[in-house]
Amino acid sequence: MKTLKSWSVADQSATGVILSLDGGRSLRIAVLEDTLFRVSMLREAGWRLDRTWSIAPDSDVAWEGRSRDSNDGFSCPAFTLDRGADRLVLQTASVRLTVATPLCLTWDAKVDGAWKTFAQERPTGAYMAGTRTSAHSHFFLRQHGERHYGLGEKSGDLERSGKRYEMRNLDAMGYDAESTDPLYKHLPVTLTRTAQAGSYSVFYDNLSSCWFDLGNELDNYHKPYRVYRAEDGDLDYYLAWSPDVLGLVKRQASITGGTAFPPRWALGYSGSTMLYTDAEDAQVQLSTFLEKIDEFAIPCDSFQMSSGYTSIGPKRYVFNWNTAKFPDIDAMTADFAAEGVNLVANIKPCLLRDHPRYGEVAEAGLFIRDSEEDRPEISSYWDEEGSHLDFTNPDTIAWWKENVTTQLLAHGIGSTWNDNNEYEVWDGHAICQGFGEAIDIKLIRPLHSVLMTRASEEAQLAFNPEERPYLISRSGAPGIQRYAQTWTGDNRTAWKTIRYNTRMGLGLSLSGIFNVGHDVGGFSGPRPEPELFLRWIQNGIFHPRFTIHSWNDDATVNEAWMYPEILPQVRDALALRYALVPYLYTLLYQSVTADEPMIRPTFLDHEHDARTFEECDEFLLGRDLLVASVMEEGATSRTLYLPDNGAGWWDFWSGAWHAGGQQITVPVTLGSMPLFVRAGAILPLAEGATRADASSGTRVLAVFPANGKNDTSSISYEDDGLARDALSGNHCLITATLSGDEDLRLDLMSEGGFKPAFDRFTIRLPKGETRKVSVAGKAVTDGDTVSLGA
Repeated sequence: MKTLKSWSVADQSATGVILSLDGGRSLRIAVLEDTLFRVSMLREAGWRLDRTWSIAPDSDVAWEGRSRDSNDGFSCPAFTLDRGADRLVLQTASVRLTVATPLCLTWDAKVDGAWKTFAQERPTGAYMAGTRTSAHSHFFLRQHGERHYGLGEKSGDLERSGKRYEMRNLDAMGYDAESTDPLYKHLPVTLTRTAQAGSYSVFYDNLSSCWFDLGNELDNYHKPYRVYRAEDGDLDYYLAWSPDVLGLVKRQASITGGTAFPPRWALGYSGSTMLYTDAEDAQVQLSTFLEKIDEFAIPCDSFQMSSGYTSIGPKRYVFNWNTAKFPDIDAMTADFAAEGVNLVANIKPCLLRDHPRYGEVAEAGLFIRDSEEDRPEISSYWDEEGSHLDFTNPDTIAWWKENVTTQLLAHGIGSTWNDNNEYEVWDGHAICQGFGEAIDIKLIRPLHSVLMTRASEEAQLAFNPEERPYLISRSGAPGIQRYAQTWTGDNRTAWKTIRYNTRMGLGLSLSGIFNVGHDVGGFSGPRPEPELFLRWIQNGIFHPRFTIHSWNDDATVNEAWMYPEILPQVRDALALRYALVPYLYTLLYQSVTADEPMIRPTFLDHEHDARTFEECDEFLLGRDLLVASVMEEGATSRTLYLPDNGAGWWDFWSGAWHAGGQQITVPVTLGSMPLFVRAGAILPLAEGATRADASSGTRVLAVFPANGKNDTSSISYEDDGLARDALSGNHCLITATLSGDEDLRLDLMSEGGFKPAFDRFTIRLPKGETRKVSVAGKAVTDGDTVSLGA
């Protein structure tokens, strides 16, 4: 590795400058937006990989990728350029970038009319590059008071300072949510909050394995620093500044393509377990599940079929149906359809060597190729060895789509669970077809999970073009959220997993991946005890993906009814989940259309309150709900901090109002789900709902006025839950506005071309609210109904 120090200006363009570096390398600096810059280092021979699949600011990328030379989709505003003998300054209205000698970039933002430094590279060596390889490193100085977030799905605390992390997608079965690293996903983005100059993010657009050291490493010859190191690929990063962290979160989601809009039923409870499909009488087991949800009055909108349906003996063979276990596939899927339970089937991107169709696929050239021998690559997979499908080959994509269609969709299974797609191919030079231009696997390993999921999505869209598709993917890279929901993989049953999975989900949200969840109850390890299982459910209902899934050591199944002694409390939790679906659906709409994260750390909306930056177990669901799940065994009380929001918080259950900016302790029982509502919020709910569709339950507007003067609005989004053209106008957006002080006024307005399944709302008010409320000039009290058009 060589430290790069010398530079000179080689060229100037409409978007920035090009610097000449040592060894024939160049550094491109582009101004993409007022607060977004791109810095790229090229070798003398050019890009190591001249395409990207992660950057999609205006539309999805082509299958073969987007040229790294492109800045399309960005406004590329005007900037000033000041050239000196040993310095260079590029400046927009909000950000100033100074290039100094030796090579070192310093970034300033205009804050309160003055320029303040928010980031500076290490002056004693900011860039290092391999002389015989494409390995590289990039260094920033660490400043006092900085807080580091991001990196997606990482174990431990949400704030990352002082630790070292690796991006190398692994099937981390039974991981420790507090300490295991690496995990399933490749999300190389950090968000740094500075002490005085706002926040900035650095997104490295490189899919090679890499490491982030955020202060664990010390070197006597340098000031304290943080470093990104990659084993291969291109150093091509996007640096954004924002006065707050939320702006960075939205920017990251936006530049990587936004969020998929799945059907409304995806917000309901989803059942799953490996034990059902592993059983010899698997079809009977699945039928029994339908009987049990009816018997125990458990609302359920989908079921995720684990891979046992493909088995021959103990192994899994993708797109193979075990007809001994499933003697009448179509009858089974018809039964689920009749119950309104959507089936989601597990599929895997690797064929074991004894797969019945291995020879056919190998002959067609659909596998990634070995780097030294003329054969498919062979890797360990599911207690065997197999070959991974090459999703950079159009023929592989076509084969995959055909099999998703004929083996699943044509049988009435409408959705796919894209699993075990970490692509643990450790022959780094194994050859991918690359859409006609061969690529080493180590440059694009995480890309295959993204393209696999995209191929599944296209099959689903072609088969059912009128409805929005639903997909899940366990692994991924930036852009996976364009196609699928994800979750935090095969967690282990333990009390602490609830806490650290929650922080893991928040880390994903901060990194632009909003539609997330966890295996409720724990996937591997011991069967959860009743209290642990209940607390896990009570926390899981507040995440976008709510699935109870398991593969317990004792061959038991985590089922909602598994412990009769807690069944009433489980039903209460599920009732709350279904009551919240209109609110959750509105949050999903906002994540798709406005890049708003659904689950949020409390500091994201309260940066002025320093206390919210402390590690805690509370989190926000949208802007309006503060969730304070009970995560301690045997707890009889829950101490939590209410952020200073300027309006206070209502206890969702008791109707008591609390001022913000204080710590409170509330008593809890086994059935408690501590939940607080931002004063001024108006929540759309569905009391008594048993399905996630809009026609289930009584539609409610729960109004939580602020003390003193009110002037707030909330929206409720409605469509038919399925239509692909929903966002093109086939929806209804209901705006509720609350105004007034002593006398409160609630105004409702709806717009859009869709007529909801309801025409009235029931008004709910907190028990502690005594002021008069009127709608369309008519006084209303708790429980009164009002017209949607009021």
